[in-house]
Amino acid sequence: MRITRKTLLDIPAPAPTDEPARPDVPDHSAYQQILTTFADTGKPLRARDLCQALDLPIVPKNTEGIRSKLKRLVTRGILTEPEPEPEPEPEPGLFAQPCP
Repeated sequence: MRITRKTLLDIPAPAPTDEPARPDVPDHSAYQQILTTFADTGKPLRARDLCQALDLPIVPKNTEGIRSKLKRLVTRGILTEPEPEPEPEPEPGLFAQPCP
């Protein structure tokens, strides 16, 4: 027991990391493709824009599926959905990567 205690006391404590905790990104390949598209374009996108970028047909089934994935990424803190500006016309549904 003494040897084990001495050995454990000799092990240095892990140094705290300065990196902030990264949000959990879902493992599904669709999420990886979405995040890659955001990284490549570097600008806010709509669900329809992502469908075009991912070569998906522009049909309600696809745009709503992408929109639900975008909303899930917003709830996890990976993407943001800026509030629409009141002037001249509100444009909801714009998604962006958070500013560093």
